Amino acid sequence: MPEDLQLLIDGEWRAGSGPLLRSVNPAHPHETVAEGATATGAEVERAVTAAAAAADGWRRTPHHERGAILARAAAALRTEADAFGVELSREEGKLAAEGIGEVRRAAQILDFFAAEADREAGELYASPRAGEAIVVSRHPVGVVGVVTPFNFPIAIPAWKIAPALSYGNTVVWKPASVVPLLAQRLARALTDAGLPDGVLNLVVGAGSLGQAIVDHPLVDAATFTGSTTVGRSLIAACGAAAKPIQAELGGKNAAIVLADADLPAAIDDVVAGAFRASGQRCTATSRLIVQADVADQVIDGIRARIESMVLGDPTTAGTDVGPVITCDARDSIATAVRAAGGGTRLLTAGDLLPDIDAGYYVRPTLVEVSDPRDPLWTDEIFGPVLAVTRVPDVDTALRLANDSPFGLSCALFTSDLAVTLHAMAELRVGVLHINSETGGADPHVPFGGTKASAFGPKEQGRAARDFFTSMRTVYLQGRR
Repeated sequence: MPEDLQLLIDGEWRAGSGPLLRSVNPAHPHETVAEGATATGAEVERAVTAAAAAADGWRRTPHHERGAILARAAAALRTEADAFGVELSREEGKLAAEGIGEVRRAAQILDFFAAEADREAGELYASPRAGEAIVVSRHPVGVVGVVTPFNFPIAIPAWKIAPALSYGNTVVWKPASVVPLLAQRLARALTDAGLPDGVLNLVVGAGSLGQAIVDHPLVDAATFTGSTTVGRSLIAACGAAAKPIQAELGGKNAAIVLADADLPAAIDDVVAGAFRASGQRCTATSRLIVQADVADQVIDGIRARIESMVLGDPTTAGTDVGPVITCDARDSIATAVRAAGGGTRLLTAGDLLPDIDAGYYVRPTLVEVSDPRDPLWTDEIFGPVLAVTRVPDVDTALRLANDSPFGLSCALFTSDLAVTLHAMAELRVGVLHINSETGGADPHVPFGGTKASAFGPKEQGRAARDFFTSMRTVYLQGRR
């Protein structure tokens, strides 16, 4: 039976009053994973009002008490990781092992921010005046609107909601409507752990609800991960309202394989970076730049790996690649591949859209491009499509990697330390991997892009304080 979807508003789990939402299994679209009525604008209003009413009580709660709630929620997620991970796989389409790993990562994120209560919370400066000290303290920004994407339905919400709550903010959260069940699992873990009423509010429904949350005058700041188009509209709205926003947007990430690299290891990492989670990661490898001396060897190795991959139900053992999230996503990816320019050469065999139980499958695809203006080289496809090109030398490789409006992640495969140091200085990205795949983000270090891939402060690690807190400079004069 499908799971019953509900909203969380002011501590009450309740049915929405909007249109019915059916969350289906992208591997078996006839199978409903969860269903329920969605939120309306009136329910967004109640959610924001509840968050605003709860804000003072939550910010006054000792940080260690807030952290203890996050730690209890983390323990609950770990206990249910296998079950929730399979649910994630059925709802979103990534392999069950990846889904289980994602639930465990969400627990790890909650634990990291639970421990913020044990870390320094401000700074002490010397004053030029006798008898005075200067203290810089950190304080919650207030009510935070959180809008999250489908591709990491519990990890990305965790890395936004955990710091927001740890630092004393209240939250109104709108997840992607195609993955409401995992959102409900995370919200229930937090409420069952003792989160007070109104501190976290969950509204599920159309994309317009996210805009309504961000636009609301009682929302003090917004954090968003998703498409560049939607993100820029939210950035513009926050700019007009002089409201802080943190946005992680698109990516067109390059992997550079030089002739001196460990080629078998590079091939393994490029394949993982391009096709894990069916390529539906903002950090996925979608451009491959190979030094010409080893290009044939690398391309042949990747092609052999692709052609051995098994597509199928992501909850079944032996499956290498699951479906993409929706029928529209599948068709959009196929259209992009089929519209490739005349200088593009398809290197993989088989049907682009294999017929597997009517699921939303796209076969992992490798294409070679000769024109750097080809949309397969420039545009984010967000699917299992890898474009490759050959270059004569290191400088051309670095220039081509930088030749993109995006700047999220890049991987460089080389054994040359001098080249590595040069690349660290020249590549304009937020995340650089040396001899590892473009995907991946650890919760204790900053994450985020440059250029059109991001706006505002970085996420994760202690860098999260820069967005979820405001600083107050206090002059302490002890007159006697």
